[in-house]
Amino acid sequence: MEKTKVLFHVSENEVWPKALTNIQNFLKDVSDNQVEIELVANAGAVNFYYDNDKVNLHEQMSSLSSRGVKFAACRNALQAHSLKEELLPEFVQVVPGGITEIVKKQSMGFIYIKP
Repeated sequence: MEKTKVLFHVSENEVWPKALTNIQNFLKDVSDNQVEIELVANAGAVNFYYDNDKVNLHEQMSSLSSRGVKFAACRNALQAHSLKEELLPEFVQVVPGGITEIVKKQSMGFIYIKP
């Protein structure tokens, strides 16, 4: 059976808690080996990866990552906000462009969700 592929798109910091809850709730309904999930952050949402006041949410992201959820940050947005790639949490991969990643994943059959 082919995995269900889901792409979450976060472009605003205030959406992060909702997006992470959406992913957790989704994973309650399907087994980890039946789904491929990626969350792409672009625009101002990339700042969240660096927010040390959000330790509990960073722990939640790390836990989701250990279950196979992929987290991506847009390089264009990182550069626009003068953020250093090497300071990202280890579970975050950098993609050249958030929108490019979204288009690529949708062409691969990912279902797009913007919480």
